[in-house]
Amino acid sequence: MRVFIDTNVVLDFLLEREPFVDDAVRLFAKIDAGEIVGFIAATTITNIYYIIRKAAGITVAQDAISQILTDLHICTVDRNILEQAISLNFQDFEDAVQYACAITSMVDIIVTRDVSGFVGSEISVMLPAEFSNISSE
Repeated sequence: MRVFIDTNVVLDFLLEREPFVDDAVRLFAKIDAGEIVGFIAATTITNIYYIIRKAAGITVAQDAISQILTDLHICTVDRNILEQAISLNFQDFEDAVQYACAITSMVDIIVTRDVSGFVGSEISVMLPAEFSNISSE
């Protein structure tokens, strides 16, 4: 199963944000076990680096990026993706870029804590806790 992971879920995992960390840990455990293939947008990496560097310092941020590069597939963000994102008319451009990446990467599910950011999605969108429940079947 191919799963696109929203920035907020990756940050929950890396920063161990309560009360969301347990669901994020379960998701990443499935990636580590080879049960699912995880994807993020290339732009997510710069956002994550910035947020973690501000919260925990440069060394922690660099380690986090190394972990992401090991665990996840990175979706290219190029002119085509950006033009697709603009044409989607999403409220949030970052969500639109991520959605365009998810479509291009032919993922099965988008996992996010902001389901409302992907209203009208042709791809299934679910919360991390919902994903944990369905993927264990």
